[in-house]
Amino acid sequence: MTTYTFENTPCIGSGATPVGTYTNIDHVWLAAEPFMRTRMNDVHLPMTVTYAEFILDTEPEADEEVTRVAALLHDVGWSRVDESRILSEGFRSDNFLTSDIRVEHEKHGCDIAREILPGCGYDDEFITKVTDIIDGHDTRAESYSIEDSIMRDSDRMWRFNPTGLGFSAEWFAKTPRAIAEALENKIIKEMITERGKAMARAELDATKKLFRLDLI
Repeated sequence: MTTYTFENTPCIGSGATPVGTYTNIDHVWLAAEPFMRTRMNDVHLPMTVTYAEFILDTEPEADEEVTRVAALLHDVGWSRVDESRILSEGFRSDNFLTSDIRVEHEKHGCDIAREILPGCGYDDEFITKVTDIIDGHDTRAESYSIEDSIMRDSDRMWRFNPTGLGFSAEWFAKTPRAIAEALENKIIKEMITERGKAMARAELDATKKLFRLDLI
């Protein structure tokens, strides 16, 4: 089996940057900014979009603008849920991935996309493609398209990076080692794209070394 490291896998942790030519979506960032302060989404969303671009580098058939706008907006709906319930229901309950609050944040995310994207110059067809990805991105088991798959992989990817793994440990009330074990034993198997799988393995290996998880 191939061993993926920063030497052979371009990703955030290796200091690489995506090589594709991508549509400027700065206007969407500015429109979404008011909805990005909840649940560290001002950290999570930029990382998610960058991971999406790394995957898009190897998936030329995907609609890069739909994928990146969906990645940018997929979690903005957390801004409209009851923040007091986010950790208890959205991360620490037995059914956290299908909890009511997860469904709520997906619905609100679709609403926000429909509110801000017309003003960013997007038509109904484009907006529907984006909301179809946002709707169910946590609670729906299957992916509907290559764009959906890339968004799902890029959403998961930050958990393999030290930043995301650290936040995950706090949110799930578990040790970094326990989070890393869950990533290795379960989440990495859910990755869909080949680039996503490679980045996950490279990032996790480096994060485990950085956090001394062989010791603590």
